[in-house]
Amino acid sequence: MTEQDLAGRRAVITGGASGIGLACAEEFAARGAHVIIADLNAEAAEQHATALGGEAWAVDLSDTVALDDLALNADILVNNAGIQRVSPIQDFDPEAFRAIQRIMLEAPFLLIRAALPGMYERGWGRIINISSVHGLRASPFKSAYVAAKHGLEGLSKVTALEGGPHGVTSNCINPGYVRTPLVEKQIADQAKMHGIPESEVIEKVMLTESAIKRLVEAEEVASLAGWLASPHSSMVTGASYTMDGGWTSR
Repeated sequence: MTEQDLAGRRAVITGGASGIGLACAEEFAARGAHVIIADLNAEAAEQHATALGGEAWAVDLSDTVALDDLALNADILVNNAGIQRVSPIQDFDPEAFRAIQRIMLEAPFLLIRAALPGMYERGWGRIINISSVHGLRASPFKSAYVAAKHGLEGLSKVTALEGGPHGVTSNCINPGYVRTPLVEKQIADQAKMHGIPESEVIEKVMLTESAIKRLVEAEEVASLAGWLASPHSSMVTGASYTMDGGWTSR
């Protein structure tokens, strides 16, 4: 049986209705946390929250102005929500670039800002930012995603420095390509950009830099997130944990 080391904690997970976010929600719930699944898809959020005995929060994180005055009651905040767009810079739609920054950098800042006062008051908090190998490395045709993830890395470290004296830690998880709907949706675009068949994208694009030739599973990311949220990680902050099959070893 999973240790109930998060009993009594409230965990907010953005993009929590699918992929890594849902795996994190399931991990935290299994460890005793009350989970709040935040997602644009209200129906899916409600369905999964009900199954886990938690709450659903239907929210559009691209509407960052609406988050300016938010107060967030959370012991654990997982900034996971994200979108992707694959395109050369000269063809990149400016509004798509802005939307990715809003969802993946501005929204995490605003959610952290909203959660910190309560965490400081209680003297305990965990900020877990689902970054990416692209928070540490770049790939062509992903200017917006790489820029947002690099920004998230910096935000996480500043949060760690400010939060440390108050019992709040902040860390990034940096997976390679994870078996999620977000990755599956970009296969066609990657094939077009690289001039190869879709059937070759995973092997020739997504796994070319990895020593371990498979996709990361969402449950593996969630397992690390669970540890980072636990009492055992209280001295871990400002870190970026790679889970990339050796990609960043090059």
